[in-house]
Amino acid sequence: MAESERSTEGLRGGAVPGTETVRMHRRPGAVQWLRSLLFNIQMYAAMPLLAVFFTPWAIVDRRGASAGIHTYCRYVRWSAAWMVGLRSEIRGTVPQGEVLIASKHQSFFDIILLCSVLPRPKFIMKQQLKWAPILGWYALRIGCVPVDRGKRGQAIAKMLEDVQSGKAPPGQLIIYPQGTRVAPGAERPYKIGTAALYAQLGQPCVPAATNVGVFWPRRGIARTQGLAVVSFLEPIMPGEATEPFMAQLEQMVETASDRLMVEAGFPRP
Repeated sequence: MAESERSTEGLRGGAVPGTETVRMHRRPGAVQWLRSLLFNIQMYAAMPLLAVFFTPWAIVDRRGASAGIHTYCRYVRWSAAWMVGLRSEIRGTVPQGEVLIASKHQSFFDIILLCSVLPRPKFIMKQQLKWAPILGWYALRIGCVPVDRGKRGQAIAKMLEDVQSGKAPPGQLIIYPQGTRVAPGAERPYKIGTAALYAQLGQPCVPAATNVGVFWPRRGIARTQGLAVVSFLEPIMPGEATEPFMAQLEQMVETASDRLMVEAGFPRP
């Protein structure tokens, strides 16, 4: 594990499960909404431009794909800070090497924060996404694992085999234990598949908490001002049984995420 890192962009010196049940804690005005619209337009416009720029390098070397993704994610963090007043910060020790990261997932912005600092981030993704223009090709180049429904085990076994043989680079495999984006204040159960993956990989699991959904909702255009945080927590070492592992993971992630959301001014019930 690397030394503790505190990375900041833009800084100087009782809900229905899985639904958008809580409104943003600050209702943006017309000016902020317009700023958010312009930010979103340029953010998505920058994606193909940077992809084209980094593609020649990415074709001959996987490091080119990783560099392109890091550059894009850091650009989004930087532009969010000055265009809409949404600063961002990474807390805790940034994982290195072969680890499993089990992260709270509230919006697209937590993906941006994770991929801006992890050396070799990769995801388990739906099989169909590998055909997505730009995104699909870059995802495969950085080592993301496309899976068919019901065939995750085979895909993970192939990934481990490729890493061990040198065909695929080592990296940090990111999984969302709740399976989808969950809005602040909403509840959704943690899926047992996380424990199965933890046992199969035999790697440390690093929980990650966040409050990004307070400022960047799952849906909609508006982004609000504030400090969005992703926090890497203490790792859970290999060897835990399924039930205690899942209980510890949920307790760590939810407690830390609740604390970050309160810090951001989100009213807890």
